[in-house]
Amino acid sequence: MNTTLQMPSTLGIPAEDAIIKQTINGEIDDLIASLPDPQGLTSEQRRGIIARYSAVLEGNFIYWMTATLLSVKSEDAKPILIDNLHEEVRDSHPDMLRRFSIAAHAFPTDSDALMVHDDLTKVRLFLGRLSGVQSLATMAFFEGFIQRFMAYLADLASAEGSAEMEYTDVHGICDIAHTDGLYTALSSEMMVSPLDPEKDLYEGVYLLRNLVERIVFNKVQTRAA
Repeated sequence: MNTTLQMPSTLGIPAEDAIIKQTINGEIDDLIASLPDPQGLTSEQRRGIIARYSAVLEGNFIYWMTATLLSVKSEDAKPILIDNLHEEVRDSHPDMLRRFSIAAHAFPTDSDALMVHDDLTKVRLFLGRLSGVQSLATMAFFEGFIQRFMAYLADLASAEGSAEMEYTDVHGICDIAHTDGLYTALSSEMMVSPLDPEKDLYEGVYLLRNLVERIVFNKVQTRAA
């Protein structure tokens, strides 16, 4: 009789993959639950969230995804990242975001950009290490968060009198597939190029969560990566 202990799985997902996804989803759940009611914010507070989000995303998301592509060694992971980048460039998602922020009267100022500078720099430098597994976990977290954040961002813009919602409409849908793809890529990368046990798989997730909290609350976070 085979007495080897079998690791549990969830809906056919290997146990390690399921635990990673559960951990990342927990971070996303906490962030979403902490978002303030748009109607309880002042117009300037709503403007600030949109502006800081735009200051981060317009010029950095494609860079982040490109850094992740450069970092991976798995041949199965690369096409997933390339497809994501192809869609971002082909459909000019940065232009969608710019139109969204302008219509909400929330185009970022130099002050908005400086408010997110320190946390944004930490994320840039982290992804610049080109650690495939860590980068994929970080981007899976972010795509999963964005998918759920879009309705909130649209509510902020609507409260500011905007009807320009192409950016939030598109990303509320496409990021579902992007998130699933990144988890598939992460699983493949972990098999091909496992992370050093001494390194924290979620280091980039925590750095990016701090950045999101800076965008939303505009306050320095003390949570360590």
